Amino acid sequence: MADVAKLAGVSHQTVSRVLNGAPHVRPDTRDRVLAAIRELDYRPNSAARALVTRRSQTLGVVSFDSTLYGPASMLDGIEQAARSAGYFVSVTSLRSLDGRSVQEAVDRLRDQGVEGVVVIAPQISAVSAVARLSSSVPLVAVGSGNQTQVPMVSVGNRYGAGEATRHLLDLGHRTVHHVAGPVNWLESQDREEGWRSTLEAAGAPVPEVERGDWSARSGYQAGLRIAELPEITAVFCANDHMALGLLRALHEAGRSVPDEISVVGFDDIPEAAYFIPPLTTVRQDFGELGRRALELLVGELEAATPSPAHLQISPELVLRRSAGPAAGR
Repeated sequence: MADVAKLAGVSHQTVSRVLNGAPHVRPDTRDRVLAAIRELDYRPNSAARALVTRRSQTLGVVSFDSTLYGPASMLDGIEQAARSAGYFVSVTSLRSLDGRSVQEAVDRLRDQGVEGVVVIAPQISAVSAVARLSSSVPLVAVGSGNQTQVPMVSVGNRYGAGEATRHLLDLGHRTVHHVAGPVNWLESQDREEGWRSTLEAAGAPVPEVERGDWSARSGYQAGLRIAELPEITAVFCANDHMALGLLRALHEAGRSVPDEISVVGFDDIPEAAYFIPPLTTVRQDFGELGRRALELLVGELEAATPSPAHLQISPELVLRRSAGPAAGR
């Protein structure tokens, strides 16, 4: 910093104010300091700064080790929001979201000096783990429903599933079949409940659930069974990848979509608009989930204000061409 100050012709304190984004620095002075920083290739020593400020400007993230679109997109949203807020992110990815693994991950992050932790907790085991966490730093959970005392951000899965089911009923379908996700995922449980309660409220029959594992392969296998039942005219899939597999199975069986069977998914993955036919689906903004979780955590750190117990983001039904009126309507 002394070298930068000498080259720019300013004081050591002025360089510090520029580095910390202080507002009361003349624009031409700031430009000279920044030019000197670039010329000298100066990089602030984050470890030294942390000793002085007692702030590491680093946040931890405990993530589920998954290539699924949702968790990966949440992590991207968290990282972008952290960067915008001036924080670094340290990520720990776990294969198992049991209580011991999550606690050990949080402890490792605390040992690195993180100021707060976001836990991506999509499974029931993860929610139980978050509820039992012991931590001296603020915690925020994302994607974990409303079953813990930890502040959290989630999507209105029941609402979104209800919108998808209601749309198909409004198109004249007698009932709606459901390809559900794994039983140990909260999103799967909530979407199934939203589908079921909407059918019950409409007085429509509630068919037996087809169970998948989020993969296109499991949707394809469910689709092979569904294709053999001519009475089925509408299907709501708990995610878009299973909907993709279902569409493939129906195509191979000669069942026309949407003329014979209407299909609605959930997530609105980037490829959904390019399925054949383009997929009607429920859009949830995973990036926004991550951003809002990070904002809650930073709010606790910088404003010393408690986060709301539960922040829920409403999804949106996106109409495309995979769902149409029931035959004869």
